[in-house]
Amino acid sequence: MDARHGKDAAARRLADQLERSRAARLRQYDADGLRPEFAALTKWQARRLEHTYCDLWTQDRYRPAVEFFLADLYGANDYSARDEGVERVYPIMSRMMPNAALDVLALGIELHALSQELDLDMIAMIWGEMNAGERLDAEVYAEAYRRCGDVDERRRQIALVEEVGRSLDDVVFRPLVYNAVRLARTPARLAGFHALHDFIERGFEAFRHMRGAGEFLDVVTERETAVMVAILDRRPIEEWAPPELIGAASRARAGPGAGRPSGAGRG
Repeated sequence: MDARHGKDAAARRLADQLERSRAARLRQYDADGLRPEFAALTKWQARRLEHTYCDLWTQDRYRPAVEFFLADLYGANDYSARDEGVERVYPIMSRMMPNAALDVLALGIELHALSQELDLDMIAMIWGEMNAGERLDAEVYAEAYRRCGDVDERRRQIALVEEVGRSLDDVVFRPLVYNAVRLARTPARLAGFHALHDFIERGFEAFRHMRGAGEFLDVVTERETAVMVAILDRRPIEEWAPPELIGAASRARAGPGAGRPSGAGRG
């Protein structure tokens, strides 16, 4: 495949994932704005992730990457401005960005789209079929997770985290790409793309700060896989959930010391 065809293929992949992400994003909103159940679920999941990676957050090498994952990829924020910025600037990116950067961005958008789709399935299960009302604790979450039956998609989500991370780890040390991102800061703000550019720049800086993301990504893959297996195998909830997200019955069964982060001490 020649360079032109390779670039066209990368641009098409990005366009497909942008459309997929847009379709999922529109389902998160109603006439009053962001659906409250979506905000509740993403806030709950962000707290679980903070618990799982609290030990990495205390280490200077990994703290920016942990914050990037929690705030920019899995956080409870409204990402509509950033996502709309990607869609608006796509015609320029598809012409100007190198293939490697387009591929990384397409993987990142795929991860975001898949995560939104999985969240929407969980919302339909928790507040629809299960009719959980205001009760969202680890027991409800785990039961909904199992009932959704999205095991292949969950495995793909974890694989994408690693794939995006390793691709980004390679790209951030390419001087041409890194300098282009830094030089684009002011033009992006003037053009109204500050949310998108801030997201890209934070990711670049977080991964450059680590000076090698392999160990970090190995820990993330191991721990997220362990959480998935623990939920599917109905293992004790205190193995993966923070204490404040565990229901009263499970806390009583677990006793003192429940809720330690899975895999703490690694990394």
